[in-house]
Amino acid sequence: SKVLKFLFISPLLFSLPIIPFYEDAKAGLEFQWDQNSGYKRLKWFQKEKSKNFRNTTYFFLRPSDRNSDLLKIDLTVPETFKTKLKPKNISLCKVRVGGFESRTKCLEDIPVDVEIKNEELSFKRINIYPNSPIPSSKDSYAIVLKATNPNRQGLYQFHSYGQPIGKTSSSYLGSWTILID
Repeated sequence: SKVLKFLFISPLLFSLPIIPFYEDAKAGLEFQWDQNSGYKRLKWFQKEKSKNFRNTTYFFLRPSDRNSDLLKIDLTVPETFKTKLKPKNISLCKVRVGGFESRTKCLEDIPVDVEIKNEELSFKRINIYPNSPIPSSKDSYAIVLKATNPNRQGLYQFHSYGQPIGKTSSSYLGSWTILID
């Protein structure tokens, strides 16, 4: 009986060190809070994903994300994304979206007025007013946020709304779900 237990348990004990442990494994799917069909996932890029590190995050607005010229862009920041946001560290630029062979880079800064509002308890709203409307051309644009990452790791979902020319209210453009490790 002791021999059977030893034969049964010993392969498990000796095989454990052989199993590789992958700490930096990347998930192949993205978590969404809103599972409804109105959710639109937008592209983003961040230079640093570790908590408490200085970070630059690019929230991309590609041509397919904009149906018309935009007078205003609203970015909602989740309440759990606890960091100091300053208008001077938020900008808008025409961007070259990087990939395997090139880096993400701002090509032209777009002059904007930035306003940060604390809405309800659940989020902050960043209102971005470009001096001239953002065209619905083939160019990609990015909201650039320079801030220190929160000290809590997790997924943070940002939503964007745009006010097209001729409309009095903003409509949903899409959402970014960023990861802080």
